[in-house]
Amino acid sequence: MGKILVVIDMQNDFVTGALGSEEAKKIVPTVVEKVKNHDGDVIFTRDTHGEDYMQTQEGKNLPVPHCIKDTDGWQIISELLALQQENNYKVFDKPTFGSTELAEYIKNEYEKGNIDEVELIGVCTDICVVSNAMLIKAYIPEIPVSVTEKCCAGVTPQKHNAALETMQSCQIKIC
Repeated sequence: MGKILVVIDMQNDFVTGALGSEEAKKIVPTVVEKVKNHDGDVIFTRDTHGEDYMQTQEGKNLPVPHCIKDTDGWQIISELLALQQENNYKVFDKPTFGSTELAEYIKNEYEKGNIDEVELIGVCTDICVVSNAMLIKAYIPEIPVSVTEKCCAGVTPQKHNAALETMQSCQIKIC
């Protein structure tokens, strides 16, 4: 049994690209160290959209094309991509904020006795990190779920803090 580390959407478009931010750039070294030093399995998620993004509900509400499959912006940042490839860590492409496929995978691993804890890091705290943390908690209410604050960045610092408070209210530990 062990802890699984889930790295949410550390992709070029969220760090330096279309939706990049100074906050996201600042967490890169800490996220890289966290992945390098994690003793256990690591999973990455990748926000994944098609060329029709602007016609989707998300595209209408956030009219900034990003993470279009197979573009440079869709790729995991190079510092983490190297680690992912070296260790053959799983990657879940997700068409929306939260991944039911990821939650189901974690639930299966938990039921097999392979994991007993989940930690999430990445971007954006207030969109995809909170969505996946809540999904995992809904799929497996008894598994301890944590989010490492210094390894996350939100759309704004205020939204980051609001998401952390929301998760804490839902019994997700903020480290």
